[in-house]
Amino acid sequence: MPEAKATMQARTVNGIAGIIDIQGELNAFAEGILMEMYNTVSAPNIRAIILNFSEMEYMNSSGIGLIVTLLIRANRQKQQLFGYGLSEHYQNIFQLTRLNDSIQLYANENEAIKALRSVVTVTENRPRFFKRRETR
Repeated sequence: MPEAKATMQARTVNGIAGIIDIQGELNAFAEGILMEMYNTVSAPNIRAIILNFSEMEYMNSSGIGLIVTLLIRANRQKQQLFGYGLSEHYQNIFQLTRLNDSIQLYANENEAIKALRSVVTVTENRPRFFKRRETR
C-alpha cells in the first residue's frame, strides 16, 4: 500500500494559534498525518490554524479535499484558517476553487501571525454580556 510522501510538524504561537508545517506531497495518503497534526494543535484556546505550505512540493485534488475537510473541522471549533508560502500555481488553484475566500493567504509566517493578532484583538474586544443581577 502506498505511503504518504509528506512530513508534518505541529507547533503553537503564543497559545492562540497552531501552525502545521507541511513538507512534501499533500494527497489522499497524507490524510492521517494532517488530521493528527490538527488534533495536536487544536485546543479550546486555539483561535486559528496556520498552514505552512512553503515546503510543500505537490498537492492534487485529494489534497485540496483535505484542506476543505480541515476548514470544516476548524470552522466547527470556531477557528480561522490561515496559510502562507503557497507557490503562485497553488495560489491560482485556491482562487479557482475559491478557497482563498475562506482561508486567508500570506507570503510568510510573520505576515500571517501579524494578521492573526489583528483578528484576535478585534474578536477579544467584542462586548461581553453578563447576566444582570438585581438586589432587593
